[in-house]
Amino acid sequence: MYRHILVPTDGTSLSASAVKEAVSLAKTVGAMVTVLTVVHRLPTLGLGPSYPYADEFSRRAHADAERRLTEAEQEAKRGGVPCEVVKVEDRQPYEAIIETAGARGCDLIVMASHGRRGLSALVIGSETMKVLTHSKVPVLIYR
Repeated sequence: MYRHILVPTDGTSLSASAVKEAVSLAKTVGAMVTVLTVVHRLPTLGLGPSYPYADEFSRRAHADAERRLTEAEQEAKRGGVPCEVVKVEDRQPYEAIIETAGARGCDLIVMASHGRRGLSALVIGSETMKVLTHSKVPVLIYR
């Protein structure tokens, strides 16, 4: 059965529910969880950010990411499940999810069907679809 579950979270209520379900699954099967949040890396032009409020955007994004990870870590602690948290900065969240699963030795990814990008795909979120398409690790979608 599963030993190490990766749970990406983006701060939406659906991804928070996916964290809870992943913790419950981990407790049932005796697995640990790694909670991942991806901070969007801003594009740059030349030597600096491509818009004037980049520093403020980055500061807020990192603060939001830390808050999400703290909440997820507390959820795992309440469930009695070993947990580590990871924050990465990337322009492509799906790539960060897949890379983290491989680097951490995860054998299952549990993620929400839709994230912050909303209904860009009618049935399933675009980042979720990309993870499903490219991941070699099994993916469980929470809806």
